[in-house]
Amino acid sequence: MKIYVAGNVSRSGDGSLDHPFMTISEAADKARPGDTVVVAPGIYREWVKPRNSGTEDKRITYLSTEHGGAVITGSEEIKGWEAFENVWRVRIPNSYFGDYNPFTTLVHGDWFIDDPKNPSHTGEIYLNKRSMLEVFDLSFCMHPQKDNRSWEPDYTEYVWYTAQEDNFTVIYANFMGKDPNYENVEISVRRSCFFPEETGINYITLRGFCITRAATQWAPPTAFQEGMVGPNWAKGWIIEDCEISESKCSGISLGKYFQRGNNNKWSTYNLKIGSQTQRDTVCQAVNEGWDKETIGSHIVRRCDIHDCGQTGIVGHMGGAFSIIEDNHIHHINIKHNLAGAEIAGIKLHAAIDTCIRRNHIDHCTRGIWLDWEAQGTRVSQNFLHDNIPPKGTIIENGLSLGEDVFVEVSHGPTLLDHNLFLSDIAARISTQGIAFVHNLIAGSFTYVGEGCGDMSKKFPSPRFTPYHVPHSTKIAGFMTILHGDARFYNNIFIQKEVRRDLVDYCVAQNSDTMDKNNFICGTIPYNEYPQASEYFSRFGKNVIKEYGSTDPYYDKLPVYFGGNAYYNGARACDHEPAAHVDKDHKISIYIDESDGRYTIHTNLYEFLPRGLAMPVNSEVLGLAFEPEQRFENPDGSSISFDRDYFGRKRGRFPVSGPFEECGTDRFTVQTPDDASSKIGHEEKIRIEDKWKADLSGAESDVTEINANIVLTGGMNAVISFPYDGELFKVSDMFVKGNEVWLYDSLAEKLVELDCEYGIYHNIKKWSIGALQSLDMSEDANAEGLVRTAGTLLCILNKSLAHDAADTCETIQNKVNEGLGDRAISMRFTPKNLKFIRGKKFISLEDVLYRISRGTMEVVTERVEHLN
Repeated sequence: MKIYVAGNVSRSGDGSLDHPFMTISEAADKARPGDTVVVAPGIYREWVKPRNSGTEDKRITYLSTEHGGAVITGSEEIKGWEAFENVWRVRIPNSYFGDYNPFTTLVHGDWFIDDPKNPSHTGEIYLNKRSMLEVFDLSFCMHPQKDNRSWEPDYTEYVWYTAQEDNFTVIYANFMGKDPNYENVEISVRRSCFFPEETGINYITLRGFCITRAATQWAPPTAFQEGMVGPNWAKGWIIEDCEISESKCSGISLGKYFQRGNNNKWSTYNLKIGSQTQRDTVCQAVNEGWDKETIGSHIVRRCDIHDCGQTGIVGHMGGAFSIIEDNHIHHINIKHNLAGAEIAGIKLHAAIDTCIRRNHIDHCTRGIWLDWEAQGTRVSQNFLHDNIPPKGTIIENGLSLGEDVFVEVSHGPTLLDHNLFLSDIAARISTQGIAFVHNLIAGSFTYVGEGCGDMSKKFPSPRFTPYHVPHSTKIAGFMTILHGDARFYNNIFIQKEVRRDLVDYCVAQNSDTMDKNNFICGTIPYNEYPQASEYFSRFGKNVIKEYGSTDPYYDKLPVYFGGNAYYNGARACDHEPAAHVDKDHKISIYIDESDGRYTIHTNLYEFLPRGLAMPVNSEVLGLAFEPEQRFENPDGSSISFDRDYFGRKRGRFPVSGPFEECGTDRFTVQTPDDASSKIGHEEKIRIEDKWKADLSGAESDVTEINANIVLTGGMNAVISFPYDGELFKVSDMFVKGNEVWLYDSLAEKLVELDCEYGIYHNIKKWSIGALQSLDMSEDANAEGLVRTAGTLLCILNKSLAHDAADTCETIQNKVNEGLGDRAISMRFTPKNLKFIRGKKFISLEDVLYRISRGTMEVVTERVEHLN
């Protein structure tokens, strides 16, 4: 059943198409398994608290009919501001807020760094949808100064201050010359936007909404973790195609439920240290039913998550067995008005068998933080950069220094493969049981061998953390972190110029050592770690007698290497075998951004040797020491790293780093912006078509196609091919790398085609997102792509010859003949589709790049025709 909601109706109806509900909450009360709540564009000022679960085969779906058109907000618009000296003031009766006043509620909780002189409230003031900065004295509001702790100091002069007067909340604000009675000024009043009050509300899908501006509370792992959006301890949620922004603390929470007797216990009583209460938290959850059958297995995908104070996504235990993919997470905690040990773009504890892949994470105080029990966690194909403070920023504590990824006190196996770690600090590694495979790393490794204690000065205080039965929440044991048990295979390390301001800060903190804030890129921090043969030779029947103690059981674990390349002074571990250390060539690497599209420029592949890397799989990586678990898929199957960052098949002798194709000096990085936050007209149409299919009763289990480019106008260009006994008329074509999809809108037929390996198949249910649209009827190059792909499709469909050489020749002849007076010359080889101009061959990937940049003349050779 479909339940309809439209916020602009004069009065609420019964949820029918003709008489929709006015609020989403009314629909949520009525929704049952299999129902779809269809929400029209509009602003919905409510906290939606789903009360009913879906089932695995009959989900309850909440659907915005227009991407981002339905806005669920935790804020209310405020008018009636009055001038007060050089600022503005508004008086709001406390009864307005009900039982939760964000302007009397302070941010607090375990691992939050509280400033008693400057306490932060959970409330926010928003000027034109952007949060201002709270100050803690009226004089600072009247005379604001730039706060250089912020990554955007110019905006920190927009400030506000609150006080309580005669049962009124009084807010003073400096709008820097703007009149709040004419501008859009709102205040946060609700602590969540879409979040059940009860646990166990399972199998909910939330799609296409804009969710913003809520007064969320700090979300540590030892307390109830709230967010603007989240399942509140349930199973099987899907949060997709949403924009999530301006949460005081966390945007999405996949986290922990309220535990009676153990909620912010450390900061409340200060009797047991936080790591002990956290161990208690994990054990209590297991005893109270935390398992794979009832909790986790969520999906967060294609969301634009930004401008949150603590985290974009947070979770402890509740995010286990989940997938976080294709999101853009950016500008998290950049004000630095909140501080503590729970800040990152993604901050997860106990991310058991969780996959974090193909996300773009930038401009966050720390990109990804995997804390405790990152067992079976895989971080793959992510693009991370600029996750440290910009130059000129005041750094107040070591945790605000930031890095791309932080893995802390886990026993693994934790796998990081095919990522781009391009910040000045790549990874903080206070952990063991970890593997880096086929990454491009331009930053350093910090805290190798450090950061695993509770900082006692007088007594030993190592943190004992749990490890689990493989692919389960059952606790197998507890152990301290010995460090090591690390693997580095087929990575590329490029030393960046070391920033003097970062070094100066670390020198002032006495932390500028190799085992703390090291700035040398490479595996050199592992110099003092044993090789496997050395380590395991110690353990015989008489090990204690031979060594006179149990010291060998507490020594550093071994480290494994192979196929790594080092440039610009990046340093290999002294005992790393067969490392390629290039001291002769200067490697340049920089990121170019244009309209949300990122391109990496580098001369690296001029100097990267072939034959350096070795094929790597689960068998090569072996077992993580403590849990005795392989680096493997959640279902226990082996991982073979046979596809690169773009999903292209690797050769028998793979290339080091994330990219297998090395014939260019640039890589256009497909980022989630392209598929979600920077939505173009053609993509929006296709996303909405997908939703219309949902509305018409079609199944939502579709194939997702994320293309670099969509080519339209094929019907006008009369491009058609015989296929399956019919004439296939191409109306759209989607291209990503060497993969092509041809669509006949009249026959409603889509064919997926791998131009490199000659594989094709029909797709029945699908949705498409593409970065850029071109008209085939007006652009000869685009038409040439369609004709080439279509001709190859006919060959595969037994319409033409199958011999490899004959196939290539046939394609050339057919395509060049078919293009006629457009005069584009093309050549197809058995391995790759190529364009030719003179003697220069250009790959399909390069063609896509040039198309996206809007210049085509260098790709093809046009011929002038005289009448």
